Amino acid sequence: MQFLVLLLGIIFLLFLIIKFKMNTFVSLIVTSILVAILLGMNPAQIAVSIKNGIGSSLGELAIVFGFGAMIGRLVSDAGGSYRIAKTLIDMFGKKRLQIAVVVASFIIGMSMFFEVGLVLLIPIVFSIALEAEVPMLYLGISMAAALSATQGFLPPQPAPTAVASALGAPIGKVLMIGIIVAIPCVIVAGPLFTKLAQMYAPSAFTIKKSLPGITVKKYKLEETPGFGISALTSLFPVIFMIIATIYSIAFEGGETPTHPHGFAAFVTLVGNPMIAMVIALLFAMWSMGFHRGKTMSDISGSIGDAVKSIAMLLLVIGGGAAFKQVLIDGGVGKAVQQLMANVNLSPIILAWVITVILRISLGSATVAGMTASGLVIPLMQSTGADPVMIALAIGAGSLAASHVNDAGFWMVKEYFELSVKQTFQIWTVLETLISITGLLMVLFLNLILH
Repeated sequence: MQFLVLLLGIIFLLFLIIKFKMNTFVSLIVTSILVAILLGMNPAQIAVSIKNGIGSSLGELAIVFGFGAMIGRLVSDAGGSYRIAKTLIDMFGKKRLQIAVVVASFIIGMSMFFEVGLVLLIPIVFSIALEAEVPMLYLGISMAAALSATQGFLPPQPAPTAVASALGAPIGKVLMIGIIVAIPCVIVAGPLFTKLAQMYAPSAFTIKKSLPGITVKKYKLEETPGFGISALTSLFPVIFMIIATIYSIAFEGGETPTHPHGFAAFVTLVGNPMIAMVIALLFAMWSMGFHRGKTMSDISGSIGDAVKSIAMLLLVIGGGAAFKQVLIDGGVGKAVQQLMANVNLSPIILAWVITVILRISLGSATVAGMTASGLVIPLMQSTGADPVMIALAIGAGSLAASHVNDAGFWMVKEYFELSVKQTFQIWTVLETLISITGLLMVLFLNLILH
């Protein structure tokens, strides 16, 4: 019964979003209420369940997402992102342009949302492609692969942070192992896949002299911040979280101390994603703002633009968390646990399969990840699976098979001037390659670490 209700709920959600064109957040809340009723929940508890889902999800995440967007915008507006890309391209040379684009996109992708990173990097990559006289897609595939992998596996990005929080996985550990998982994914879905795509979709690899809606913003390189300070500002929160995780592994046996004292307490403080983001933002305000001669008014303008760009994303994450909570409170999680109890499959594979089904059905990687995390919590607890590995498996599953119900599908189509068929051939395959490679990497690392 619970699975029938879940299926009906997903179909209803798809109908509202795709056919009825209803806002995703509103659709999630409406669907959550309907599903709760069909699951037989006490009507008096439905609102409480939705409130608990949203509250538990957005508590810490609001600061992490909000400040992360602000840091990314400050770096971008100061020309720091342009400096990072240009320096790496000059460093690697024209023969290794794909590697330069991968590294630049990976660094920028760690501090920016996919949509923001795509909008920011496409003009830069397009101008490089023009100068090198190569097809835009020759570099664009590697760029998209790096941006996508960071979104799926690396906190402080929205989906992996939200999933790790929901599963109780240490965010710093998810970040460190996530980097190990993401790198092979980017290589496979980036430079290697480009060679294959050129063979079976050659019509997509044409040299274009212009792209619709793209204006290449000109920066004078000498007027942009230095490469070191730009990269440091972008990676500041990541560095803090990695240091705290290494300290924990080296001195605390990998466990966060319950009541730390002295230096351990300080490391725990700065390694907390929320505190790390606060410190990083203050540093960005100096390095990309005051240090560049900008006024507080200029800095506040960039921060205000960043907040506007993530407001709806925060609500969608909250809506996904509400849907997840209703599924848990309505007994769907326990039903999944009972169904999978006698299935002779790794909980990591099961978590991935559940997420892939939700991703194909719902479109949004974040919503699919949040919903899957609620469904697999009982399964994870009953099998004693490592929450870090489950979180990364969910991250891999949330990237699979992007198609017409995913906003990223249409962004890639329009920005690269592809047909729908070509977008399926390039973008959908690229995302699926990251997903499968990510799963294989998680399974491999799970064998080594356990």
